[in-house]
Amino acid sequence: MSMNNSPNVFLDSSPTRFQVNVINESHDNTIRSQGDPDLQHYEETSFADESHNRLRISYRPGNRDRYDNFFQNGDAAKTDGSLHPYDTHSNTYYLKTFGHNTMDVVPKIDFYRNAGSISGVKMNRPSLMDIHEQLAKNIVVTSGSADKFTSAHGATGEDAENKEEQIKGGFVKFGWVKGVLVRCMLNIWGVMLFIRLSWIVGQAGIGLGIILICLSVVVTTLTGISMSAICTNGVVRGGGAYYLISRSLGPEFGGSIGLIFAFANAVAVAMYVVGFAETVVELLKSSNAIMVDESNDIRIIGAITVVILLGISVAGMEWEAKAQVILLIILLIAIVNFFIGTVIPSNNEKRARGFFNYQGSIFAENFGPGFRDGEGFFSVFAIFFPAATGILAGANISGDLEDPQGAIPKGTMLAILITTIAYLGVGICVAACVVRDATGNLNDTVVSGMNCNGSSACALGYDFSSCRTEPCGYGLMNNFQVMSMVSGFGPLITAGIFSATLSSALASLVSAPKVFQALCKDNIYKALHFFAKGVGKNNEPIRGYILTFFIAMAFILIAELNTIAPIISNFFLASYALINFSCFHASYAKSPGWRPAFKYYNMWVSLFGAVLCCGVMFVINWWAALITYAIELFLYIYVTYKKPEVNWGSSAQALCYIDAIDSALKLTTVDDHVKNFRPQCIVLTGGPMTRPALLDITHSFTKNNGLCICCEVYTGPRKMCVTEMNSGMATKQAWLTKNKRKAFYAAVAADSFRDGVRSLLQASGLGRMRPNTLVLGFKKDWRDATAVEVENYMGIIHDAFDFEFGVIIARISQGFDISQVLQVQEELKKLEQERQALEATIKDSEFEEANCGIRGFFRRATKFNITKAAPRKDSSINTISSKHVGEFNQRLLEASTQFKRKQGKGAIDVWWLFDDGGLILLIPYILTLRKKWKDCKLRIFTGGKVTRLEEEKLMMASLLSKFRIKFADINIIGDINMKPNKESWKFFEEMIEPYRLHESCKDLTNAEKLKREAPWKITDAELEAFKEKSYRQVHLNELLQEHSRAANLIVLSLPVARKGIVSDHLYMAWLEILSKNLPPVLLVRGNHKNVLTFYS
Repeated sequence: MSMNNSPNVFLDSSPTRFQVNVINESHDNTIRSQGDPDLQHYEETSFADESHNRLRISYRPGNRDRYDNFFQNGDAAKTDGSLHPYDTHSNTYYLKTFGHNTMDVVPKIDFYRNAGSISGVKMNRPSLMDIHEQLAKNIVVTSGSADKFTSAHGATGEDAENKEEQIKGGFVKFGWVKGVLVRCMLNIWGVMLFIRLSWIVGQAGIGLGIILICLSVVVTTLTGISMSAICTNGVVRGGGAYYLISRSLGPEFGGSIGLIFAFANAVAVAMYVVGFAETVVELLKSSNAIMVDESNDIRIIGAITVVILLGISVAGMEWEAKAQVILLIILLIAIVNFFIGTVIPSNNEKRARGFFNYQGSIFAENFGPGFRDGEGFFSVFAIFFPAATGILAGANISGDLEDPQGAIPKGTMLAILITTIAYLGVGICVAACVVRDATGNLNDTVVSGMNCNGSSACALGYDFSSCRTEPCGYGLMNNFQVMSMVSGFGPLITAGIFSATLSSALASLVSAPKVFQALCKDNIYKALHFFAKGVGKNNEPIRGYILTFFIAMAFILIAELNTIAPIISNFFLASYALINFSCFHASYAKSPGWRPAFKYYNMWVSLFGAVLCCGVMFVINWWAALITYAIELFLYIYVTYKKPEVNWGSSAQALCYIDAIDSALKLTTVDDHVKNFRPQCIVLTGGPMTRPALLDITHSFTKNNGLCICCEVYTGPRKMCVTEMNSGMATKQAWLTKNKRKAFYAAVAADSFRDGVRSLLQASGLGRMRPNTLVLGFKKDWRDATAVEVENYMGIIHDAFDFEFGVIIARISQGFDISQVLQVQEELKKLEQERQALEATIKDSEFEEANCGIRGFFRRATKFNITKAAPRKDSSINTISSKHVGEFNQRLLEASTQFKRKQGKGAIDVWWLFDDGGLILLIPYILTLRKKWKDCKLRIFTGGKVTRLEEEKLMMASLLSKFRIKFADINIIGDINMKPNKESWKFFEEMIEPYRLHESCKDLTNAEKLKREAPWKITDAELEAFKEKSYRQVHLNELLQEHSRAANLIVLSLPVARKGIVSDHLYMAWLEILSKNLPPVLLVRGNHKNVLTFYS
């Protein structure tokens, strides 16, 4: 819509008037005083004009002063008509949209294009940050701003290639007539029209013949409707049926059907060419001009024909389109020639062969069925149905159409209508003119007094009764060349047969490489990417043409297509079925992105079409249908296993989301039960790649069993934190997926680490899928950390208990954090990339200097071969060269992968000292179910009285048996509360010495002052009050050293510190001494609610 350019529009109160004013923020008013005061300027802002993007100033003539007063602070108007919101100027400016000071831009199609779009240049609107954050008056949009947005979106490989093709220029694009209508009509009108349709109406009769044709048309029409809906739901690129199915149902269905569809088109070339060759050989036979023998003549003529067709195709789509038009004209002339022949009075020779022009008696006689030779409705239908296929001929070259969204529905549906009318017209006309059986003998006339017994031929003067006892050579049932006989000029029907076969062969020869190229471009089958490259202005798939040529040639040389033909028909039907199912699935998923412009479709009709296609597959040939399904299933499983890195917003994704929402909502109606308890963990990994061992041990008992959320807290300046957090969300979730970790990534920005974790504890999860356990690593550097950092760490544990979370604190000897190692690896990777780039540059320079004369002709090709360097494996971020390992601690790297390795035979020691509801027992039990831990046995340790060790052991064994948890041994420790030895206690005292207050050694005033200055320190009173508990932690470490030093993993009851009673540093000292110098330790404390039960 273009804007009104009337001079009386400035400051118009009409709400439809849109205005953009570019204002200079300089206070210099000299610009306004220059120039002709009567000079008129008009705004030309139009959504339709996207090529200039001009912003102009508008005002009423004669009201210059009024216009000048509109500006605030003496701002001067820029009159440069070439300004763009993202241009860089020497003077700062801002935009006035709808009369408000804002950087907002108006809706425009260019903002919604893909990067690298071939239909227009992608523009980038300001980000939310650009219009939300404060903007200083002296700051303008820099020249790199637009680039920043472009790089953020990123161009896909397909977009980049399309952009490159656009730069080349010279595209040949077809409209809906030449591109779709002509191709579909030629492909649908096959040999069947001329040499089988008369036999079909002879067998089925006019009535059932019409039903048979209509049934075939119902299948193709429903498919055409579904295809029209999919085509009009967004821009359609090259690839035809493959593109439509893959973008709708995803790469699994698209990749499987795309490969067999391309192969079917390639073999169809051989089928059509053999049909052509057989007709030529028949002509040679009638003229006694056979070259070798019939079979070899078919091979020779077929091979020559395919070479000629390949030459036409390789010459370019424009030449191929011209050839198709010529073939269509010949075909139309042949059909018209037949209808003219039906009204030309028949001669005696034709009458002897059963042609009597239009006769009501013949029509009545041929109206009912006359099945013979074991034929029935479905067998005749199976023979006819391939004649109705070919509706995808236009869609298969979707990349070469000017407007695929409009051309494919219009051209396909009209082609179905025209060809259906032609099939019905030819079938009815031929059945109304020709009897079923005729001898061809001019002397077989009716003898006077003969009883005709209702025979129409007899009533018309001919006696063909001998055909009941012996085979005849003419009539609908016996002669495949009936149309040649009926037509006004017989050779034109032969030309029509040639046209039908060659046009279908040519369409298939073009379709197969185009579909195959689109499939290879998407890199679903990586081994086939070689065929993705195109050549020339139309990006012709020359490599695909050659491959199709060899496939077609192979099947022509076999010359036995009776077995493969049903499979090819089933391949096409499988494509139709999936197109119908794609339309149904997209509608059923109710994705907001499903908004087809073609409204004449219904999801249930599309589903019916899909079921109908599957049914027709079995009607045509049941074993061919089974083979088709088997091949498709195999390819589907293969693509699913390979997991191609594509994201097309398929309806499968939409339905998956809907199912997830429905399942989550259903789950909310189910009350929690102890039998269904599973550990659902928040894991404080930071970035998941920085603490892989912590993630691995948690993943070991949550994989396929519970929820695992890797959490990161960003602290610091809010703007910087939010920016960093948003930019890393997708990358870190992708890392989890790539490394096959069934976990989610979540991040928050907060003022402190504790505040962030508190937010995660309260808000994480959805419905019943909420975390119930907090997993964190032991703070190994607590002695060097500030008091605030230790307080935050302890506060997290207190908060978890407040929110009734279970807590697991994991400790390994080397620590979990390997961020420093990753940083060094990243630096080494960058150095390696710089080295490779430098080497490539040096080679290019040397090569250019060495090239001169005729060698420069080959410069581009050789340069391509030199610069295409294979990536080095040792530069991967996941590995590191052995010569650098010593620089950043090899032991740390080994420790970070220890839970990825199979643990081998060993033990998991469970020190179940305090009953927490059973979490401490459930987690090691789940671990023993995993492949990596299955060889580890559970050993249970618990406290008991020295006088009742055996009784305690029997009680524990009984409890574990009721829980159905297998164990290797039970140990009752009777001396847990004994004092530790002097060396161990001395070590503990030396550890806490820096954090003690020693107030008892000072007077009351100084003691109070020390408490105010360092309230976090351990007081003498506190140490004395918890002396027994401190003894226990120290002695427990001695017992752990004695009994569990060789264990693969120790699971130990986590001591609980009362809030406000036990100081943070004393508690950290307990954890330190408890888990010191041991194998990997999990300190576990449940929320004291049952997670185990022995009831059914």
